[in-house]
Amino acid sequence: MTEPNSHTIDPEGLITAGEERFDRIRRLTGLWLGPLLFVLLLVFPVQGVSPEAAKLAAILALTLVWWMCEPSPIPVTAILAPALCVMFGIAPAKELLASFGDPIVFLFIGGFILAEAMMVHGLDRRIALGLLGLDWVGNSIARVFLVFGGIAMFLSMWLSNTATVAMMAPIGLGIIAEMRELFNRRNTPGAQADHLKVATGLMLILAYGASVGGIATPIGTPPNLIGIGLIRQTLDVDISFVRWMVFALPATLIMFGLLYVVILIMYKPKTGGIDGLKEYLSERKSGLGRWTRGQINTLIAFFTAVILWTLPGLLALFPGETARLMADKYSDVMPEGVVAVLAASMLFLLPVNMRRGEFTITWHQAVRIDWGTILLFGGGIALGKLAFNTGLASEIGESILRGTNVSSVGMITLMAIIFGILISETTSNTASATMVVPVAISVAQAAGVDPLAPALGACMGASFGFMLPVSTPPNAIVYGTGYVPITRMVKTGIIFDVLGAAVIWATVMLGSEILRR
Repeated sequence: MTEPNSHTIDPEGLITAGEERFDRIRRLTGLWLGPLLFVLLLVFPVQGVSPEAAKLAAILALTLVWWMCEPSPIPVTAILAPALCVMFGIAPAKELLASFGDPIVFLFIGGFILAEAMMVHGLDRRIALGLLGLDWVGNSIARVFLVFGGIAMFLSMWLSNTATVAMMAPIGLGIIAEMRELFNRRNTPGAQADHLKVATGLMLILAYGASVGGIATPIGTPPNLIGIGLIRQTLDVDISFVRWMVFALPATLIMFGLLYVVILIMYKPKTGGIDGLKEYLSERKSGLGRWTRGQINTLIAFFTAVILWTLPGLLALFPGETARLMADKYSDVMPEGVVAVLAASMLFLLPVNMRRGEFTITWHQAVRIDWGTILLFGGGIALGKLAFNTGLASEIGESILRGTNVSSVGMITLMAIIFGILISETTSNTASATMVVPVAISVAQAAGVDPLAPALGACMGASFGFMLPVSTPPNAIVYGTGYVPITRMVKTGIIFDVLGAAVIWATVMLGSEILRR
């Protein structure tokens, strides 16, 4: 995806020889270490648990190593693990494979198709350039940071953070290229250093803003839906779209505010503005042309989904038993997964050109969604359920309690958040949530405290990997532009990891009861 005056993003082409060698060693190590642990745990099974739990421990060891080292694609491992569970008699195929048909899977599918339509018709780019081209932004670098990061935050509430950054990065690179010329016109000794500093800040606020925005809605990032699904199945707490937003949106806004302050302190140049930047952004905005029929249709489908998702929450605001019964009845007949499928189906029915039989999206375009994440979600839910049904999760929880002596809900929640963040630094946030949320629940249950807060902490922490290029795809994309040195990413990421853990902990401890209502 390119535009005039922008670079072509090619992260793989910018990986150093050392990084490529490390990645090869990591994959090769995982290829042998996973099966070795699997065999050892079968020959010397975990003591004090049922035979099914002991065999599940062996399969989980293989799965976790392969998720972290990636000798096989993560989604492939996610479907291999349930297959091994069936082969070893841990649970029947019908029970295990039912997780791939969980209602939340269809929320994923519908949401992904809506996001694909936004990208096909350029609606996401129109929104981005429309906001960046506002007169208020002008030539101010601080305002460009704020609006550019804010757009990434908002879009990633509805699109995947990877898609958001992939779409926004060329726009950011175009701004950086234009700023290079504007900085050079100053002909001052520090002009090049200022340009690189601003470029790094712009790329980091893009990547981090997208990761922060993802926690605001259930569909914003896969860990949210994984956590919601596991909480519903193991704790019998059903979290609606609106309740999640009421709970998580304040944390998103606080985190983005902190992100903006950190980026501004670390990366704002001495001069607050750049002459000519406003004209560049206005030119890019004017080049978008008029709204297309596809963009209008996509917006109609998108707003239909948002209205139907939020309707139960709006009904619940009215007092009285009648309003509550209406909200419950509506949720029964129009669950969020069904709403997502209905809204996505509208894209195949709203015409772009009726005479030629062209509609908003084609099946060929729709199937380009991220099926790997959907498979990973199904496999993760299956393994999470088995961990509880076999008693393995309880044993893990009790072992952690014996080793740490942590017993209060606050400390267990903090431990779950930190664990989630650390794991997400080394593997995908989806795999991280699949690993950490069941452990957090089991630790809390073993301690005899309410497991909802630790589960939520682990779920949100899994989205907050900021230190390394491998932590999240957004980090990898901006690192691949060449404008984000690894030392800068690590330094900024550590600061934001600490701030993120504090905000998540405060949010979960103060707001988790909202989700029980």
